[in-house]
Amino acid sequence: MNVLITGGAGFIGSHLTEALLSGGHLVTVVDDLSTGSLDNLSGVRDNSSFRFVRESVRETSTMTSLIDRCDMVFHLAAAVGVQLIVDHPVHTIETNIHGSEVVLDLANKFGRKILVASTSEVYGKNTKTPFNEDDDTTLGSTRFTRWSYACSKMIDEFLALAYHQENGLETIVCRFFNTVGSRQTGTYGMVVPRFVQRALVGETIEIYGSGTQTRCFCNVSDVVGALLKLIDCDEAVGEVINVGTTESISIDALADKIIEMTGSTSDKRVISYEEAYGRPFDDMLVRLPDLGKINRLIGYEPIVSLDETLRQVIDFERSRM
Repeated sequence: MNVLITGGAGFIGSHLTEALLSGGHLVTVVDDLSTGSLDNLSGVRDNSSFRFVRESVRETSTMTSLIDRCDMVFHLAAAVGVQLIVDHPVHTIETNIHGSEVVLDLANKFGRKILVASTSEVYGKNTKTPFNEDDDTTLGSTRFTRWSYACSKMIDEFLALAYHQENGLETIVCRFFNTVGSRQTGTYGMVVPRFVQRALVGETIEIYGSGTQTRCFCNVSDVVGALLKLIDCDEAVGEVINVGTTESISIDALADKIIEMTGSTSDKRVISYEEAYGRPFDDMLVRLPDLGKINRLIGYEPIVSLDETLRQVIDFERSRM
């Protein structure tokens, strides 16, 4: 197959690119490198089945040519990371909504199957856990910029499902829950690489909020394996599907685990969200996925433990140092 990956120079996209190339597919990556990096693709740059195009997904003429020539699309291009979203809400909204408008319109025009990456952020402050795909969404005030990301990804989902319902376009929506692994950057607020980087140099690990909030960190290899199966699953078409793990840990305990695994002398410091981000911030205490649907569709069970995932991130960050 000739596969197009938008945002393929990003953390998840680069791992997906490698997996597809290993499976014998032709892969074209389009990325404007605003948050992605060519370093993530260094292992495949010389592969004759790989092609890279530096361009924004909002550039209609380029995207028309690329989608015309592909067989299917993995649409991963998006503004990512809490810090980026808080600091640049206009970029977040424009990239996520208009970029998806362009990609979905062209996928529909050429009849290309498309998997759209979404996020657990769309569940907002819903306190009912685990989060089921059909649960209600509860968002905070519009003065909290972090909810602009959730809203923009909800619009992406609505649009993808509308194309399926109205035009029969084969669309699949995947909601990612805190995907982690090598190549993920802490630059935009991703908590695991940020903690690991500080631990490795003995700096104070700053915990935002109370530290009691819990998250489920899923290894990128489990996520990529799920995407490859879902794109070939007829029953997944027209569905919204959680992708993640149910192994949960508090942010405070995560910091302790990383300090122990790195043998670090780092201490911990709890700071308010306002001190961390320079403005008021809204958060959710628990984020836990219901994986019943993805298990029924493809028999999905996450394989890689949190400890192994953290070892991979620690080894990767050490190699970069």
